[in-house]
Amino acid sequence: MARSVQGQEMPADSLEMYMDSLFRELPEVIVRGERPVVKAEAGKFVYDMPRLIRDLPVDNAYDAIRQLPGITEMGEGLELAGQQVNVVIDGKVSTLSMAQLNELLKSMPASRLSSAEVMFAAPARYQVRGPVVNIVLEKGTRPAASLKGELYSSWNQKHYETLQERASLLYQNQQLSTDLLYSYTYSRNLFETDKEAIHTLSDGSVHPLAIYNRRTGKRHAHHIRWGMDYSLPRQQQLSLVYTSQISDYSSREYSRGDEISDASSGGNNYMHHIKADYRSSFGLSAGAEYTFYRSPGHQLLSSVLESEELNLYSDSEQRIHLWRVYAGQEHSLSEKWKLNYGASYQDAADRSFQYYYDPESGDFLADASSKNRRKEKTFNAYAGIGTSLSEKVSLDASLAAEYYHSAAWNEWSLYPTLNFSYLPAAGHILQFSLSSNKSYPPYWSVQDVTSYMGAYSEIRGNPLLKPSAGYRTSLNYLLKNKYVFTGFFNYTKDRFLQLLYQSPERFTEIYKYMNLDFEQTVGLQATVPVRVGRWMRSRFTLTGLYMHQKDSDFWDLSFNRRLYTFTATMQHTFTLSADPDLKFILTGFYQNRAIQGNYDLPRSGNLNAALRWTFAADRAQLTLQGEDLFDTSVISPRIRFGNQQVTNRYIHTNRAFTLSFIYKFGDYKEKRREAVDTSRFK
Repeated sequence: MARSVQGQEMPADSLEMYMDSLFRELPEVIVRGERPVVKAEAGKFVYDMPRLIRDLPVDNAYDAIRQLPGITEMGEGLELAGQQVNVVIDGKVSTLSMAQLNELLKSMPASRLSSAEVMFAAPARYQVRGPVVNIVLEKGTRPAASLKGELYSSWNQKHYETLQERASLLYQNQQLSTDLLYSYTYSRNLFETDKEAIHTLSDGSVHPLAIYNRRTGKRHAHHIRWGMDYSLPRQQQLSLVYTSQISDYSSREYSRGDEISDASSGGNNYMHHIKADYRSSFGLSAGAEYTFYRSPGHQLLSSVLESEELNLYSDSEQRIHLWRVYAGQEHSLSEKWKLNYGASYQDAADRSFQYYYDPESGDFLADASSKNRRKEKTFNAYAGIGTSLSEKVSLDASLAAEYYHSAAWNEWSLYPTLNFSYLPAAGHILQFSLSSNKSYPPYWSVQDVTSYMGAYSEIRGNPLLKPSAGYRTSLNYLLKNKYVFTGFFNYTKDRFLQLLYQSPERFTEIYKYMNLDFEQTVGLQATVPVRVGRWMRSRFTLTGLYMHQKDSDFWDLSFNRRLYTFTATMQHTFTLSADPDLKFILTGFYQNRAIQGNYDLPRSGNLNAALRWTFAADRAQLTLQGEDLFDTSVISPRIRFGNQQVTNRYIHTNRAFTLSFIYKFGDYKEKRREAVDTSRFK
């Protein structure tokens, strides 16, 4: 798949909106023995998660989801066949944040997962659109009260260290199930970049440029989740969940070469979310949720480039209030026909500012500062039908209508969805999916605001940035309940990307979200598991891609770019010993070159290895893992387009070693709670 161009695990401050990850990890799947780890049902593939991840170095929910065939990792988000995937928990909506997905899911144990239902097109009753992974939990109250728990600790070493601690508790009785999760993460990081550029101005002057940049940072993050499921009479259920995320970060940065810069920044992120959900025995579901998000930050910057000098102190903040109500109803019209319908309403208020001051005099710089107030309202209504036309043929079709209102856009959209399944024989299934979707840009990207990374680089908001509309079809074939073959076609109108542009008017490079005319992707993917006796299990995945991106009004340029490319992955699990339970896992991937807007992305790959020891009657697990052993996954994107010439060489190491330990008491399996959608926050 195409990789993003700028980012790499940066702290969540306002100056890193330009960072889209350059790195993807590819689908992971393993089939144990001859028993199928995947089976087919109407409109979906169902995976046995405990068996899928049992021999893998997986100890959190995020890594578990990455093992599903077809799932790819794009920066801090997940995709299925080239489209952002929605994660649903027990059929309840759970949209995952692109920015915070890693830390949210990696703070949660994988041991709670029972199965995963992979749908290439979500029926409208899920109230999300596009590909869906529905995680089904091991759940159910018990006649006698029980208390279970899990403790987790890990140490990750790159250039600097990352430490994570996690504790989970689950209490159950005949009517009540309640769980509590707390995790703490401390991390330090290092990022180094060599920038080489040739900047051509409109007066014909040409400016060669070489800048070395080094940034170090540290971060503390706390996550708390408390959830409750209470069984009411007549098979009714009431659920309540509270989620809190609190973090702080700081960084020091300097540049040398043609630009001399020194900067320090820091800030906090606060998120509080509460959700109540009711489910009846006659098919009614209803609920409400509220999210509050706040991210104050500051920066002190001093930078000199030729005759240009920049000295600024800034205060910034994003403050989001978001609430949503929803209701849905399902009916069984007969043994073969089902009807579903429902509606939801969402209201969001974004209050953000970025104020600049002269660091010496303290004077407020009104011309450079901005304050924004933005409101969005979204109403969605849907209806769908499902039927089994025969034992071999099933159909699910739905239509959603959505009204979206903001200061810039006011429009209605229709979203049809179709899933058709045919079972020619036992263990074989052919599925056709058709879906449509609309994606909205991050809140900060549509603000009329400019942030500075130095005298040469700045980030601009785009108040005219449009939502993107996507259309997708896929044809999937499951052979003998083991081999998965997928062909897909994706078309996205007004695809928004953050791209780099060297201004001809000033000696400045500008990072800004822009709408392409369209992005088109055609792909073929095959996942093949292999077993050699009882001592080795392998999986190979090959994906071929055709990419086409067009933008007819990219500043004063235009582009219409096409590329054929491919990716390949492998995974091998070796059983070194059954008693003690000792396994060695070797994984790797290769990605051929790719494009993103005006960027060229070179080839890359990596090789990972892990040694896992399970002991104490399967209650304890010790894992030593090496990631990117040959340090080959970091790439150097470049632009050679018209008079635009930039190369960013990321020279920091991505090689890492992790030692982790898990201990379970009371035969505990953590209850996985749904993540909060913060994908549009900064």
